[in-house]
Amino acid sequence: MDYTLLLLVGVLLAFGLVILCSASATSIGAAQGDPYYYVKKQLIWVVVGIAIMVGMCSFDYNILGRYHKVVYWGTIFSLAAVLLVGRNVAGGQRWVMVGPARLQPAEFAKIGIVISLAKHLERKEHIDQFNNLISAFIHVGIPMLLILKQPDFGTAMVFAGVLMGMLFMAGAKEKHLAWIAAGGLGAFSLGAWLSMRGLVPILAPHQVGRILVFLDPYADRTGAGWNVIQSMIAIGSGGLFGKGLMQGTQAQLDFLPAHHTDFIFSVVGEELGFLGSFGLLTIYVLLLWRGLRIMVLAKDEFGANLAAGVVSMLLFHLVINVGMTLGVMPVTGIPLPFISYGGSSLLTNMAGIGLLLNVYMRRRKIMFK
Repeated sequence: MDYTLLLLVGVLLAFGLVILCSASATSIGAAQGDPYYYVKKQLIWVVVGIAIMVGMCSFDYNILGRYHKVVYWGTIFSLAAVLLVGRNVAGGQRWVMVGPARLQPAEFAKIGIVISLAKHLERKEHIDQFNNLISAFIHVGIPMLLILKQPDFGTAMVFAGVLMGMLFMAGAKEKHLAWIAAGGLGAFSLGAWLSMRGLVPILAPHQVGRILVFLDPYADRTGAGWNVIQSMIAIGSGGLFGKGLMQGTQAQLDFLPAHHTDFIFSVVGEELGFLGSFGLLTIYVLLLWRGLRIMVLAKDEFGANLAAGVVSMLLFHLVINVGMTLGVMPVTGIPLPFISYGGSSLLTNMAGIGLLLNVYMRRRKIMFK
């Protein structure tokens, strides 16, 4: 068992509960009639997440490889089903109700794609030629299109990040990935330009607004740019040591929207300052390093691909979320792993940690004499 990895995850979970308490107790929690309303709910998800993590490492991960087709088509089915029977929240058809819980299938689909793509890449003899990459892009492209239909651009981009990360770790040539990334960025830029000009409605109006806000948040400072502006004010006002837990004005006075979910890193910056933010990012870096170490130690290619997929998923979430709060990345609604409030995201991340532990626990090949 990788106890260092477990310790890092435990620290992140505890840190997340503390900062969530600080972000919600005197504001949105008090509005619910219970200052610890969100903390209690998140604690339940933590317990469930730990159970899922234990379950994910309690069997040989190669069993998942044997049923990779079932995992893949089950993922596709769940994403298609949410478009038919899902619950519409804030203009997005992304949620399904499971008893009293509201879950987001697109989050769990990340693990499904990591597993199925890991097996897909293992079965390919070569990926050093450009045409060898086509099947992998089709493999991930189908669920991406279903998620874009919800619409959920941020989660779809996570799939793209996982794909690029796993291809890179599996040995795809850097120049091929660079050409693909440049082509994707060019196509997105063209689509954004056509949408902003009103020529072709490729992007939804709110997505166009987020791009404009990314370019200049002060162009709509009381509207779409409000979140980013308040986030930068919160982080900048924290200084070196921060204002202290429950002392940040942006979160406590509700100037900063979504400060318990997408913009919770802004609360960290305001209340714990540069040192607290740097400490949190250091823990993330150590976590990613342990994941890469597990990838190197894996006994087979499938295990290495699994570890690469989980690391890519966590890294992409971290970079986009922190960059979003600093105003250097577009607002996409991607949560901060293990910290942001939300059950679907937390359970997905804990399942990913379970996969890493699974690969590490079975890293040694059995030798017969």
